[in-house]
Amino acid sequence: MKQLKRQEYLNWLIKWKDKQIIKVVTGVRRCGKSTIFEIFQNYLLENGVSKEQIITINFENLDFEELQDYKSLYQYVNRRLLTDKKNYIFLDEIQHVQQYEKAVDSLFLKDNCDVYITGSNAYFMSGELATLLTGRYVELAMMSLSFREFCFALDDERKDWSLNEKLNEYISCGSFPYVLKYGYGQQEAKEYMEGIYNTILLNDIVKRLRIADVNMLESVTQFMMYNIGNRTSPTTIANTLTSNHKKIDVKTVNRYIRGLTDSLLFYEARRYNIKGKMFLSTINKYYICDIGMRNMKVRGKESDIGHILENLVYLELRRRYHEVYVGQFGTDGEVDFVAMKNGNPTYFQVAQTTLDEEVLKRELTPLQSIEDNYPKYLLTLDEAFGEMDYEGIKKRNALKWMLEEE
Repeated sequence: MKQLKRQEYLNWLIKWKDKQIIKVVTGVRRCGKSTIFEIFQNYLLENGVSKEQIITINFENLDFEELQDYKSLYQYVNRRLLTDKKNYIFLDEIQHVQQYEKAVDSLFLKDNCDVYITGSNAYFMSGELATLLTGRYVELAMMSLSFREFCFALDDERKDWSLNEKLNEYISCGSFPYVLKYGYGQQEAKEYMEGIYNTILLNDIVKRLRIADVNMLESVTQFMMYNIGNRTSPTTIANTLTSNHKKIDVKTVNRYIRGLTDSLLFYEARRYNIKGKMFLSTINKYYICDIGMRNMKVRGKESDIGHILENLVYLELRRRYHEVYVGQFGTDGEVDFVAMKNGNPTYFQVAQTTLDEEVLKRELTPLQSIEDNYPKYLLTLDEAFGEMDYEGIKKRNALKWMLEEE
């Protein structure tokens, strides 16, 4: 496997280097947060920073278990600070430290400290963190490997595969960096992802929310996995499971969904009224963070490729744009995605193929109904007629689009 620099993330860390603000890196478990710290530390060493100026602690390492008390952590770091130079402090998986904000705040206040922290879930990211460190941090939301990164890192044996073969490998083995690092096959990748999945459910959700019925949580999770890209509500899930003799109330489903999105196993795509330029509060869509993990738990079917492609496009849009929503106009009209950057929308429609004239008409109609001049794209897996222009609506091959530099 080639060394992946994760250049976009590295550039972000370089941009904020030495600025008097706490740098927070968040993301689903095993997406590469610790590795980006290592890459950035190597950058520092190559640019005039000495080893003595770098203090790094990973709280999932038992060697540092005694530092899971904020006073002990502060004292440990404080003893190692160089008084006449800038100190770069990396605190990995800091959510394990009780009242960590007290130690982080005290270090942040020192002029010679540049503080970087990571956490694995959004309880830490948008819940606790926003409350405890208000106005004192910037956040880098990491994701696992994009299709472009995945293809770049493939070994020589797989480098000459067709794009469709690479896509099949990507959605079978998953996008977690370690899968590529150790050259896992599909069975090994499945076992690796099973471990991540169980850790997220049991550590990040069950333990955190004190859930007694783990089997019911799994049922809700599998429902959401099966229904990626479909309009979903807690009521729909509760009614479906109850009709299948798994009685559950709406309030409990809502709590489970919040746990699944807070752990970053799923992303919630809110609906956005295009004409009224306002958000709609009900019946959103959900997309999983890694298609390989979904395929591990849910047996798909051939027709499912459209939803898989839609999920992959959603994840790519999250990498490229500030905000991504499901577009809604009228009572039934829908555009798959409205991607916003600096307040300006770009519209995306996603389909497996539009070689059939009726399908093409159906997919173009929502985009044609939007009465503005912002960019509009139709993304498909078509190779023949994969690059077309329909009166300003650009049809692109989705795989080639995903391979482009951001």
